[in-house]
Amino acid sequence: MPSSLLLTQAGIPSPAINSIDLGFIEIRFYALFILAGMAIAVIVMGRRLQRRGHSRDAALTIALWAIPFGIVGARLYHVITHPTDYFFENAELWKVFAIWEGGIAIFGAVIFGAVGVWLGARQEGIRFMEAADALAPALLLAQAMGRMGNYVNQELFGTPTTLPWGLQIDPGNPAIPPGTPEGTLFHPLFLYELLWNVVGFLTILLIERLWRSRRGGEAPPGAALGLYLVWYGVGRAWFESFRLDPTEFELVGVKINIITAIAAALVGVALIARAARRGTALRATLVSDIAARADDEKSGKDALS
Repeated sequence: MPSSLLLTQAGIPSPAINSIDLGFIEIRFYALFILAGMAIAVIVMGRRLQRRGHSRDAALTIALWAIPFGIVGARLYHVITHPTDYFFENAELWKVFAIWEGGIAIFGAVIFGAVGVWLGARQEGIRFMEAADALAPALLLAQAMGRMGNYVNQELFGTPTTLPWGLQIDPGNPAIPPGTPEGTLFHPLFLYELLWNVVGFLTILLIERLWRSRRGGEAPPGAALGLYLVWYGVGRAWFESFRLDPTEFELVGVKINIITAIAAALVGVALIARAARRGTALRATLVSDIAARADDEKSGKDALS
């Protein structure tokens, strides 16, 4: 039996279909996973806001602002970074808006969605950074769910591999390099990123719990958001380094998503450093206040005696 066939049988199969046609409407699995991710993010964010003393329903208000902004930003970023997919001779320009066919970018969603978060948080009387911290780990879970949408669309995979968990991709996929032998398996980047995001979610929660147990309060504003940006930025830069995406825009020979991911990680580092300084200053203030109260009580007792 040919080795290529053996590899195909050992690999992860891609779904044979990515939608259900009901006649009057076609339901895309990609859209269902995206919607499920949004729902999960709202639920988790609501619980985190409630723990901070806010209404759980505030998460829904913020989501109603953030999601439309995020969708527009996600699609805009994707179109801008993949111009040859949409702008060429005799191109159907309306497909720029065909978001149901796939093609949204998390970086665009984060940038534009932040505006929506600010507007929604302002409406609810919540500080932006507090809302962003509540959303940050929830966003990783939403992204993990969204990667299943990439799986059914066969649109997120890496270079060829002989690993037993290699991904089967239909031979006609435009991202496959010309001359690639039939039966070749590819790195399942959708799975790598899905697992990376889930681990990131758990990591942020663990760090926050350690902070509460050792410092006696919530982590400083910006800490969770900073951790999210560092975690996702580092992971995404690595995954992009071996992702097959021949139409992605490059800047000075480097994929734009790698540049954006590194920039996001650097912003995250700055936010964590800022949060750490604020946490240290807050702790020093609390210690000073406790010491001052102890001195006042001692002085009062001395005066009475």
